[in-house]
Amino acid sequence: MSTSTAASFIVAHRAGNDLGRLRAAEVLRVPLVEADVHLFAGRLEVRHRKTVGPIPILWDRWRVAPPWAPRMLLAELLSEAAPDTELMLDLKGHDRRLPRLVARAIESSGHPGRVTVCSQDWSLLEPFRHHPDVRVVHSVGNARQLERLRRRHEGGLAGISIHRRLLDRTVVADLRRRADLVLSWPVESVEQARELSGWGVRGLISQRFEQLAPALEAR
Repeated sequence: MSTSTAASFIVAHRAGNDLGRLRAAEVLRVPLVEADVHLFAGRLEVRHRKTVGPIPILWDRWRVAPPWAPRMLLAELLSEAAPDTELMLDLKGHDRRLPRLVARAIESSGHPGRVTVCSQDWSLLEPFRHHPDVRVVHSVGNARQLERLRRRHEGGLAGISIHRRLLDRTVVADLRRRADLVLSWPVESVEQARELSGWGVRGLISQRFEQLAPALEAR
C-alpha cells in the first residue's frame, strides 16, 4: 500500500528502552517501537538518559541516576524483541563508530524483522543506505535542519521524522514528495493525532501509545 492511501499508525516512543514497555507495545501490536542507542565505553547502551561526558552518571533534565543504575544493551533488546517487532533505533551522539557497531549487532542478533534507524546526525545514517534489512529515517528537530534537508534531498528518502511544531499541511505535503514515510513527534493527544493524520503524517510517535493506539484503531 502506498503512503498516499496508508492509514496512520502509532510509534511507541522510547518503549524499547524498557522491556516492560516493549512488551506492552507488542501486546497492542504497535507497528514500530522506538529505542535510543548510545555508544559509551565501547558498549551499545539502550537508554534515553545522557552521560556527563565520560563520567557514567546518567541525567535527563532535572533527574540524575547513579552510575550503577542498570543499563540495557542493544544485543539484549534485539534478542528480547518479538520476531515481528520492528524496532526504530534512534542513534544518539556523533561517534562515527556507532553505525558500524549497530549494523554488526543487528546482523549478529538473528532478529528476523526489518529494523529502522534514525538520527539527527545524518552522517550516521549513510552506512545503512544500502543495507537490505534497514530502513533509514532522517530526523529533523529544528527549522535549520528542515531547511538543510530541503536543500539536500529533493526526493528518494525512505523516511523523515520531524518535530510536530515544524509542521502544517503545506510542510507535510512537501515532505511527502521527498520521502516514502513521514513521522512526527511528540504526539500526546487524540486531537494531535487526528490533526497530523489529516495532514498526511503516517507515523505518530507517542509516549502515550497505550492510550492512543486503541483510539486510533477504533477510529
